[in-house]
Amino acid sequence: MILLARRAGVSVRAFKKGPDYIDPAWLGWACGRPARNLDTYLMGFDGAVDSFARHADPEGLNLIEGNRGLHDGVDALGTHSTAALARALDAPVILVVNAAKVTRTAAASVLGCRMMDPELRIAGVVLNRIAGERHAAVAREAIEAVCGIPVLGALPRTDGNLLPDRHLGLIAPQECAGIAELEREIVEFAEGRLDIEAILKIAAGVPAPALPAAIGEARGGERVRIGYVNDAAFSFYYPENLEALESAGAELVRISSLLPNALPHGLHALYIGGGFPEAHGAVLVANTELLGSIRTAAAAGLPIWAECGGLMALSRAIRWRGDRWAMAGVLPFEVEVLARPQGHGYTSLQVDRPNAFLPVGAELRGHEFHYSRIAEGERPETACAVLRGAGCHGGRDGVIVGNVWAGYTHLHATGTPEWAPALVRAARNYISDYKLRYIGEGV
Repeated sequence: MILLARRAGVSVRAFKKGPDYIDPAWLGWACGRPARNLDTYLMGFDGAVDSFARHADPEGLNLIEGNRGLHDGVDALGTHSTAALARALDAPVILVVNAAKVTRTAAASVLGCRMMDPELRIAGVVLNRIAGERHAAVAREAIEAVCGIPVLGALPRTDGNLLPDRHLGLIAPQECAGIAELEREIVEFAEGRLDIEAILKIAAGVPAPALPAAIGEARGGERVRIGYVNDAAFSFYYPENLEALESAGAELVRISSLLPNALPHGLHALYIGGGFPEAHGAVLVANTELLGSIRTAAAAGLPIWAECGGLMALSRAIRWRGDRWAMAGVLPFEVEVLARPQGHGYTSLQVDRPNAFLPVGAELRGHEFHYSRIAEGERPETACAVLRGAGCHGGRDGVIVGNVWAGYTHLHATGTPEWAPALVRAARNYISDYKLRYIGEGV
C-alpha cells in the first residue's frame, strides 16, 4: 500500500502499533523515512497520541500497521489493543481478513469485530489469502451485503513470504540482498489488487491531528559523546531514543561492529541496542580490536547501556547451533541461543538496587523478545525486580558490572523519559571521574 501510494505521488508517513523493531524498519524502507512505534503500554495513550501528531503528515497518507488481532491486547478486555489505539487517535480502520477457505464466514468475522466495539470506525476490508476470482467475489458480496463495509482489495494466497525471514521473524531491510528486485515484486503483487484510490479517499477524510507543544531545546551543560553500535548485527533502536539522547545533551557517534576498528577515542558512554549478533557471530568474533576496546573501556568505568543483543555482545561467548563465538567478556557468563523464545512480551521492572543510571524505586515499562538465555558462568548483581516478563534470570533483569547495565528489556524513551538524561548524566559523571583520576582534583 505504501509503495503504491508513493508511486501515485502521495507523501507517506508510517507507524507501527506495538513495540517491535523489524516491521517499522520495513515500513520506513517503504515510505523513505523512519517509521515510528505507537505503543500505549510503553508510551501511555497521551504519549502515543502526541507522537502521532508530531510525526504525521497533515497533507499525506498516515498509515498505522496494527499488531495481532484488532481487539487483542494485554488482557481479556483488549487493553492496549490496536482498536484501543485507533479510538485514541479517532482513526478509521481497514481490516485485513484471512479469508483462506471461507466466504460468508469472513463476513461474520468482520461483523463480530464491528459489534465488539460499535464506536470503532471500520472503513474497509482487505481480503487476504484468496484462492481465485470466484472466491474473492463471493466473500466480497457477503461482507458488503451483511456488514455494509466496502472491500478495498483481495490479495492472493502465496506459497511463501514475499519478505525474507529467519528464526526471529523477518530479516531487516538493511540485510536484504536484491532489495530493488523485491520492491518490484511487492508492487506487482499489490498493483491492481488494492483500491488505492478508495484508500486514499478514506485517509483524506481524516482531520489533521492537532500539533502538540514544541519539544524543548537540548539541555544545557557540557555535551557528551555517546557511541552507539548500529549495523546489521545491532539495529534495534527507536528513533526517539536517539533523539532523546541528543536532546539531553549527547553528540551521537555511530559505530559498526562488523568493521575492524576499536571504539573511537573520546567516548563518554556507549549504547548497544538489540539485534542479531548470533547471525553475525563469525564476523564479530574476528573483530578482536573492537571487542578488546569495549572490554578495556568497561574496566575503566565507561558507562555502557546494553539491551538484549547488546547483553549478548558483552558476554563471554555466544553459543548457537553448535558454534561458540567469544565476545567482549565484560559480563562473567556465556549465553546460548535456543530454538524457542526465552522471553516474549511486555515487561514491568522496579529498580531496587543502586546502579550508575536509574534511581532505586524507578518503575520501568518495556518489552522483551529473545531466544537467548544466560548459560554458563556467574550470576552477577542485578538492578531490577521483574514484575512482569522473564528478564535475565530468577525474576531479575539489568545485570550490573561496574558502570554497565545489561538487560533483556528494551525501553522506549517516550515512556521512560528519565532514561536519556540518566545516560547523559552517567557520561558526565564519567568525565568528572576521569578528571579526578588522571588530571588531578580541582581541575
